[in-house]
Amino acid sequence: MRLILLGPPGAGKGTQAANIVDKYQLPHISTGDIFRANIKQGTDLGKRAKEFMDKGELVPDSLVVELVEDRLQQDDTKVGFMLDGFPRTLPQAEALDSVLTNMGSTLNYVVNIVVDPSVLVERAVGRRICRDCGATYHISFNPSKEDGVCDKCSGELYQRSDDNEETVSNRISVYTNETEPLVEYYKSSGKLVTIDGLQDIDKVFADIQEALGV
Repeated sequence: MRLILLGPPGAGKGTQAANIVDKYQLPHISTGDIFRANIKQGTDLGKRAKEFMDKGELVPDSLVVELVEDRLQQDDTKVGFMLDGFPRTLPQAEALDSVLTNMGSTLNYVVNIVVDPSVLVERAVGRRICRDCGATYHISFNPSKEDGVCDKCSGELYQRSDDNEETVSNRISVYTNETEPLVEYYKSSGKLVTIDGLQDIDKVFADIQEALGV
């Protein structure tokens, strides 16, 4: 199975990505992981990517596509893969299709987890994280037993500096503007499946499994 997972910040995509990888035994491929692996290994692609990153610049689409193509040619992807965080733009999606065609392959599904933006803002702004163990809570949906104290290790809970309404709204806006053309692109190909991310976590995953048909 070869699929892409889409979802805005705060939609629970990370949780569902882990569920999908575990259930279907697929390699989880993200551009961040690819960048880190290539830079750590000192590959030519990694060195080229690092030059842009060191200057605080975005890695160009052409190089990102090269890195993804290299990753998709590794042995563990013979069983399939799940792409997370790529493609982000329509040109990247078109380039990915070309890469897969050249490999004699194609995508099976594009899973799009949808949540109303106002809910996403509320989720992010109310998030609290333990400084010691990294456990995540929410002041409304999943509060700790004692305010400001982690249930697991008694560490201090804090709010990330970028978990404020303005920053979160901007992240969601950027994501929406980038991915809207992607949604239409994959819908027209018949590969898009839309999942309601407002449901209980288990129901979201059940809907994903039903959409994938296995």
